[in-house]
Amino acid sequence: MTDPILPADDHPTTATKPASPTQHSISFTLEPDDAGRLANLCGHFDSHIEQIADHFGLTVYNRGGQFTLEGKLKLAQRAAKLLQRLYAETANGTLITPDLIHLFLQEDGAEESSGRKKNQYDSHIIKTPQAVIKPRGPHQLEYLQRVREFDINFGVGPAGTGKTFLAVAAAVEALQRDEVKRILLVRPAVEAGEKLGFLPGDLAQKIDPYLRPLYDALYEMLGFEKVARYIERNMIEIAPLAYMRGRTLSHSFVILDESQNTTKEQMKMFLTRVGFGSKAVITGDVTQVDLPRGVYSGLKHGLEVLDGVPGIGITRFTNADVVRHPLVQRIVDAYDRFEEQDEQRKSAQRAARDAGDNA
Repeated sequence: MTDPILPADDHPTTATKPASPTQHSISFTLEPDDAGRLANLCGHFDSHIEQIADHFGLTVYNRGGQFTLEGKLKLAQRAAKLLQRLYAETANGTLITPDLIHLFLQEDGAEESSGRKKNQYDSHIIKTPQAVIKPRGPHQLEYLQRVREFDINFGVGPAGTGKTFLAVAAAVEALQRDEVKRILLVRPAVEAGEKLGFLPGDLAQKIDPYLRPLYDALYEMLGFEKVARYIERNMIEIAPLAYMRGRTLSHSFVILDESQNTTKEQMKMFLTRVGFGSKAVITGDVTQVDLPRGVYSGLKHGLEVLDGVPGIGITRFTNADVVRHPLVQRIVDAYDRFEEQDEQRKSAQRAARDAGDNA
């Protein structure tokens, strides 16, 4: 394992030479020397190195495992540590991809801004039969901490922040540890409205398309065969929200996804179903409400009513927490800017009309 990057006085393989008042150069060597691992790290035509260099605003030179980074000292040191972490990943046969680098870069930025250390994230790793899931960023870390601490949790934020995926991971972990007897996946079928009847198949087949993100997460963590076996044994149950009325859910891990499409009455009904030994995680994005015009979102109402209630965890994700393709974050930001500008334009038009009426 390569030693961490340290100032030149403390580490003989690191040289820090000021090129200007703000520019520095640091050098280090990745060990052991392995051509295959280095090729994996660097990517096709050094595309992975360019991705890291562009992110930190550095110039990177390398000959084999010998690297020199030029730029701002603090950024160069962070990039060097990141390269060492990625190289360590290659020892386990991990394929380095632009997506993986993006996640590591995002985690590095979150650690830097929050002051949290890497081992704080490592201590909240979730191990499932098919995958190892680690929180990326301070909000994901807080989310997992709250899910483990509180019986009812809300995860609210834009698409791609991991709120549903992490909820499923926590549910699988609880099931594997025998902390709950089953996982219950619930989602309102608002998109189908009153038209569910025309869809082919039984009730589960009619609602399956709306639960596909939850299925995909389960398959990734448990595998197709185990998920099918658990569904057959009723250890994993899929149900539309409307079928929760009258039930008391004990010793279950219940996930209500797309909860922004619940009504106020549905949200209250769902929250009062939680029984002894159960956990409920409610996920949603208040900017993506598909309810009919004039119907207030049960998620928005629930957050207002339950804010500050002891024993209920609320985690609010932001655009900065998006862990999908970097373009997804830029798309979310662009939509937010457009909607803000559109609202300002409409407000100006209303003000102009009011001024004209008063003239």
